[in-house]
Amino acid sequence: MTWALGIVMQSAIHNNSILLASNDLHWYDPSSGTDNVYNLGDIAWVLCSTALVMIMIPGVGFFYSGLLRRKNALSMIFLSMVSLAVVSFQWFFWGFSLAFSETGSAYIGDLQYFGLKGVLEKPSIGSTRIPSIAFCVFQLMFAAITPILAVGAVAERSRLGPVAVFIFIWSTIVYDPIACWTWNSNGWSYVMGGLDFAGGTPVHISSGTAALAISIYLGKRRGYGTERLAYKPHNTTYVILGTVFLWFGWFGFNGGSALSANLRAVQACIVTNLAASVGGLTWMLWDYRLERKWSAVGFCSGAISGLVAITPGSGFVGSPAAVLFGFMAGTVCNFATQLKFLFGYDDCLDIFASHAIGGIVGNILTGLFAQSSVAEFDGIAAIPGGWLDRHWVQLGYQIADSTAGLAYSFVMTTIILWLMHFFPFGILRLRCTEETEILGVDDAEMGEFAYDYVGLEAEIGPNGQREYAEAHGENAASGGREPRHSMSHHMSQVKNGSTEGSVEKTVA
Repeated sequence: MTWALGIVMQSAIHNNSILLASNDLHWYDPSSGTDNVYNLGDIAWVLCSTALVMIMIPGVGFFYSGLLRRKNALSMIFLSMVSLAVVSFQWFFWGFSLAFSETGSAYIGDLQYFGLKGVLEKPSIGSTRIPSIAFCVFQLMFAAITPILAVGAVAERSRLGPVAVFIFIWSTIVYDPIACWTWNSNGWSYVMGGLDFAGGTPVHISSGTAALAISIYLGKRRGYGTERLAYKPHNTTYVILGTVFLWFGWFGFNGGSALSANLRAVQACIVTNLAASVGGLTWMLWDYRLERKWSAVGFCSGAISGLVAITPGSGFVGSPAAVLFGFMAGTVCNFATQLKFLFGYDDCLDIFASHAIGGIVGNILTGLFAQSSVAEFDGIAAIPGGWLDRHWVQLGYQIADSTAGLAYSFVMTTIILWLMHFFPFGILRLRCTEETEILGVDDAEMGEFAYDYVGLEAEIGPNGQREYAEAHGENAASGGREPRHSMSHHMSQVKNGSTEGSVEKTVA
């Protein structure tokens, strides 16, 4: 191998755009006798985008955490980081190879890059302007954020250990194949002509549909349909903070998918911001018509739905279309939140409505409004476009891709869940015990808390608190400071003839 750094001034004119490369990195491949040129600016943009997408992962955790009850607030933030860690190993082990090996099938890759062997200086399958290792770490963040979007469905009623196992298996069996058929040059959807710039199907439809399957499998939470679950998000600040992280990171999510610092990346950033803005305003206004209040949670929910919808089309559509993407996402996803009441499943975070439905909306609108002129902003891409370019069959391609992703994710996720359910001794079952639901997943599964005060009175009532504390003794203790729990726990210890160390041990 021969490496060289040099200043190379190159220019080319294609469809009225000018490509200019300087300070390029050259790599000579002796096996093929080719000279590969990597643009340092493109590498820098991809690495910056990698960091931007990474910050979205805890952003999902904070967003979900704020929507839940206080006693389950920490577990979602924790799971977001577990997802990053588990998928980082899975991606190194075989995930990248299963998704992006050049010698794979139309459905899934092979183990050509097992253990990242040979993934360094070769040109990437995504772009010859960046090395494979840069493309690998960028795509890793997409693979890591997708499972945490899905496992938000386990909120308030799941054991955490089996969730980590589920993330590894799900990434291998569900995410990697869908990513392969969408973005790998051998993938059936890619070959067919499906357009998905940054992950409408691999990320959002797959995760949203998996969340539906998880919700159905786990069943309803304790007290579903009663006042016990008639709570508002416990920390709206967390919801806004998570939205900030997501909105901020989505510039790398969509803009970075151009894999180059060019006009197409800029266009992707513009439409991303516009769709999020319109989506947030639309959802908020729909909610205002019902309650006559300006909802921060509604605005944030709409912004996320707008970001989801624009994801597949961000590198293919113009700015006027982005307004419609945001409006349709804010409208359709808002009304889709009622599906859980219609069909009777407990999707407490509305993941299916926001991500699966939002992804479908984005895919369909991409089929209608994709333009070859926008894709050519990078000076390289050539697509027939959508209905605006009179390419009528594109809508069929988009619907086929969406349907395949939805059906595959739902069926395979359900199979994974039930295989884990019947694993010997029940060690991989996701559903937690009723006691864990009462105490909270943070207390029962982690022994740590997001706050120093966690109240349970709304969950089990004043009388039930005393009975529960007396019946379970130390099992009812935690780090909260609710006076009634302190009194109940203290009385329990007095009854047993010991009061030492009982002052601040309280149920949370």
